[in-house]
Amino acid sequence: MFKKILIANRGEIGVRIVRTCREMGIKTVALYTESDRGSLHVRLADECVRLHLAADLFDHERMVAIAKRMGADAIHPGYGFLAEEADFIRACHGAGITFIGPPAEVVESLRIKINALQMAQAAGFPTPKHSKVSFGEENLVEIEAEAAELGYPVIVKSCSGGRGRGERLAQSPRHLAEAVRQAQVVSQAVYGNRRVYLEKAILPAYQVGVQIMGDKYGNLVHLGEREGSVLQNGHKIVEEAPAICLDQGQRERLWQTALELGRLFNYENVGTVEFLIDEAGHFYFSEIKSRIQVEHPLTEMLARMDLVSEQIRIAAGESIRVKQEDVRLEGWAMMCRVRANDPWRDFLSSPGKLKRVRLPGGPEVRVDTYVYCQCEVPAEFGPLLAKLTVWGKDRDMCLRRLQRSLEDFTVIGTPTNLPLLQRIASAPEFASADYATDFHVPLFDETDGEKAEEHLPDLAAAAAILYMRRKQLINPQASPRLQGGWHVASRRLPQ
Repeated sequence: MFKKILIANRGEIGVRIVRTCREMGIKTVALYTESDRGSLHVRLADECVRLHLAADLFDHERMVAIAKRMGADAIHPGYGFLAEEADFIRACHGAGITFIGPPAEVVESLRIKINALQMAQAAGFPTPKHSKVSFGEENLVEIEAEAAELGYPVIVKSCSGGRGRGERLAQSPRHLAEAVRQAQVVSQAVYGNRRVYLEKAILPAYQVGVQIMGDKYGNLVHLGEREGSVLQNGHKIVEEAPAICLDQGQRERLWQTALELGRLFNYENVGTVEFLIDEAGHFYFSEIKSRIQVEHPLTEMLARMDLVSEQIRIAAGESIRVKQEDVRLEGWAMMCRVRANDPWRDFLSSPGKLKRVRLPGGPEVRVDTYVYCQCEVPAEFGPLLAKLTVWGKDRDMCLRRLQRSLEDFTVIGTPTNLPLLQRIASAPEFASADYATDFHVPLFDETDGEKAEEHLPDLAAAAAILYMRRKQLINPQASPRLQGGWHVASRRLPQ
């Protein structure tokens, strides 16, 4: 087993990895920039190394050099940054350092999204209609021709990142040029590659991922599926497991398909096979995420398993410790991504200092976070503050627990998306599981005024306290009854 692991990441996933390593008796090295020095992952790790720039987290040579200097025998990339960089994996192996994740050949074959889709298609797996080639910024005419052939609406996707940040929807030809421009800008910023490809949009759709786990000895198991169809600006913000859009027969066929795709790509370590599912229940292979995913706590809650620990053990050469027939998925789990986004400014990122943080608790409530009172939310990294995950014996209990936990969650100091998450959890469509990727809940609606009456006493008290504090800070005044009589005489100095 490894003695020391360098965590080539930060934030809540950095905290998550540190805690598992401590339980396994493995020392850790954390990385931080000046703006991130107060983050919880820095405080919990055994050793820390300061980086000059956030961009250093993308620097292959620097990461390997730090690992060697600190005596780390393995590197855990978390997600993002270098997690899916085949050249970085090769650099680690060349330096005698173990990369905790799939082999470079697997990552490389999956990172080129068009090739992965074509390989799956050739093996008989259904995929969305897509362009056969990728495009650079000078290929707008070719992109327009390809979009017309596929038929609108189309999705412009980063060749390196697939769904998520490198993805934009074009409903018609007049939206295409801007969608391409935005997708290429984000792709360059996040993945260092401007090339994009087109995919025929499936609308409405359900986004479902199956968690798989394999070792170098050919053993491969699935750990159930997760649904992430609640999106905001292309980002998943609320997810649940199991997927509500599937019946049991569909679910079992999806599990089997995920395992077959994992074997097709010789998958090793922990990863997620992602699908799009249409209204008729037909599913289409989308991609394989060759890393731990943000939403992995959902699977951990259902399977009662530590996926980060499994990642480390597999990378150390151990075989997976569970057989498929032994996997038990019990209950229901839901997860919200709490982000430092300003609801009053179109959910722009809102870094700043957190004056007060109160995390929810209680039975089967889990919060993955790097923040605490007086912590700084850096401007140079993503706005994800925390992941709130809850478990219940059924969906109804799980939803009520989620609603209560969101009400308990307090972050003061910078705006967050908590008001939006509360509205989603209370929306009738979400409660009845009648939603897909086109699901949208406005932050405010016309019925808010009708509901306000019950909150008027609280609002009046808050307004009174705010008025009093402002008057005291700006123009403090003594009470008139303290300005005369014995009050004054008692404070008069002897003559």
